[in-house]
This record gives sequence, C-alpha cells and structure tokens, in this order.
Amino acid sequence: MSQKIAFQGELGAYGHEACIAARPDHEPLPCPTFVDAIEAVRKGDADLGMIAVENSTYGRVADVHSLLPESRLHIVDEAFVRVHVNLLAPKGAKLSDVQAAYGHPVILPQCAQFLRANGIEAIASTDNAKAAREVAEKNNPSHGALASELAADIYDLDVVARHIEDHDRNTTRFLVMSREPDFKIRGSHGMITSFVFRVRNIPAALFKAMGGFATNGVNMTKLESYMVGGYFTATQFYAEVEGHPDDHNLQLALEELDYFTDHLALLGVYPAAARRKERD
Repeated sequence: MSQKIAFQGELGAYGHEACIAARPDHEPLPCPTFVDAIEAVRKGDADLGMIAVENSTYGRVADVHSLLPESRLHIVDEAFVRVHVNLLAPKGAKLSDVQAAYGHPVILPQCAQFLRANGIEAIASTDNAKAAREVAEKNNPSHGALASELAADIYDLDVVARHIEDHDRNTTRFLVMSREPDFKIRGSHGMITSFVFRVRNIPAALFKAMGGFATNGVNMTKLESYMVGGYFTATQFYAEVEGHPDDHNLQLALEELDYFTDHLALLGVYPAAARRKERD
C-alpha cells in the first residue's frame, strides 16, 4: 500500500502541487479543510500532512498557527513552492470573455492588479481547485478560476492568462507534519526548531525570555503572537530558530526561555529548505 500525504483542497490545489514536488512517492489525499488534513494524519488515514502556513505576498495563513499546537503532530520538514497564478476558463474562451474570476481569499490579493487592469470581478471561493472544477462544470466563458496549471489539466480548462501574480517571487511555505518526530535527521542547509510558548506575568518577561537566544548566538527567524482562548491577555507566541535542540547553544537558550514562561512546547525539528538561502 502506498503512503499518503494529506493536503487542504481538491485535486489541482497548490497544496497538491506541493505534495507532488516535496513527496512524489506519496499519494496525495485531498481534504476539505486544514483541520481535516491534520485529522487524517492523526487517525492514520494519511502518513503525512502538507500544511500551508504563509505566503510571501499575502502573509501568514489565518488560523493555522493556532491549529498546530493542538494537532499533536510534529513538523518534520518544510517546502517552499513558487505559486504561479493562472486565469483558467472553459475551452475556447478568451481573456476578453471573462468577467468574473473565482479564487480562495488568500489568492485574490496576489493578482489584484491584473484583475483590476482587465475589469474582472474577484469572487471568493473556498478553494482554488474547487473553483476550477465548478468553472468547468458550468462551462460559462464569462466565468474564470484563479488556479494552477495542474488544475487546468485535471479539469480540462484553457489557460487564458498565465502567471498573473502581482509579484514575481510569489511563494507559499508549507510544513510537513507527521505523527512521530524525527530528531535524528540533519539537513545539509542546517536545522530549524519550531516551538510555542507563553511568557510568565512579570515585567519585561518577553524581553528577558528572548535574551537567552541573543547571548547564546541563536538566530531567531520568526516570532509571531496570537491570542488563545478568546482573551486579549492570553497571548501565545510561535517561534522558529536556527539549530537543533541537541546543539549546546540552543539548549542553553531554551533553558533560559523555560524559566520565563509558564508554557513551552516543541512543535518540530526539521531540515531547513534550500529556498531559505535564495535571494533571486
């Protein structure tokens, strides 16, 4: 039996592309929501999950960071996927025919300039690949979908405008999730450690908690805050640092962080992707 990797969306979604690129030996398993994709891994219906966390144009994917700590899964890898947005339409349609384009709320801002320039109305859909499928089913040349070329192939649509994203480096970062961690693996481009924490209710707690990373020479690449439990005072932080928990300097930094927190949980230790170092 082949291994499976779950992703949010229908076949042809950008998550599907990420699965093909990062885990070509796994069978992609489409799921309606991120919660469903995570649950598929937890229940054993899939071996891995491909979860989108942020886009270079749009920013972080809403709600995902709050889902990760509760998932009881472990981050074992990351994948950066260059997102090319295409305008798809029924066979024979031309760009001038399209009056409305359907796409996920995350993708609409990524090609806003193109849509305005061509007088195309942007309409939100729950999934880009779903939008492509529905455009194919309705077969109305005035309706288009913002999706991948993979979706065009799957649903037999024409690409009436190719690579219409506003920024030529438009990239989405995905995290690969597993039921079991793998602390033995070491990446050729370094390691990343991800964790969440809540600081103790003392003056300058966050400043003091972060001090250990600076004094021990640990590079923190991400620090984001979000509310938990619906309380403005209950703030949780999601952080990523370069290094492995077995590294002595990171051990010291995490020990100091633990002293100033009332909650600290490791989410994953995984190889840094080569794309982190790219600048072109």
